Amino acid sequence: MNTVTVHDKEFVTFLDSDRIAARVIELAARMNADYKDKNPLLIGVLNGSFMFISDLMKALDIPCEISFIRLSSYEGMESSGSVRQVLGLQENVFGRHVVLVEDIVDSGLTMANTVTFFEERGPKSIEIATLLTKPECLEKDLDMKYVGFEIPPKFVVGYGLDYDGLGRNFKDIYQLKED
Repeated sequence: MNTVTVHDKEFVTFLDSDRIAARVIELAARMNADYKDKNPLLIGVLNGSFMFISDLMKALDIPCEISFIRLSSYEGMESSGSVRQVLGLQENVFGRHVVLVEDIVDSGLTMANTVTFFEERGPKSIEIATLLTKPECLEKDLDMKYVGFEIPPKFVVGYGLDYDGLGRNFKDIYQLKED
């Protein structure tokens, strides 16, 4: 089992890049069927979703568009539980099929606030695609149509996920090592 150190913490391999890639292809196949002839707008939540949405887009063979927003809610290794700001939305989502693409849904509070933000703008539909979710940590009931992996409530880094800015560049996902 590979280990990496990020800042002052040690992490062990949790999901390798081959397993991640296979699951992304499975999710894309479902989206290809669900959005045939619908031209969805995939909206990546930065910074964490950039690797996932890139690989997801490459696996889609339907007409689709991409955009990005940035939310502010995480502090260190803990979710602050509130969205402070949504930055970067340039597209009009009214009447569009919108897929919010997230790296991880932890408490669900950020995503619930994000869904509400978009619902107020009149899309035809809104779905959530997340690479990871922590069911044991969810505080909001969210309908997440496209989930890569359900994981235990441990801190993870890699494949776009970071610990205080570092670790996003790892091709595998690592989880915090138990002492």
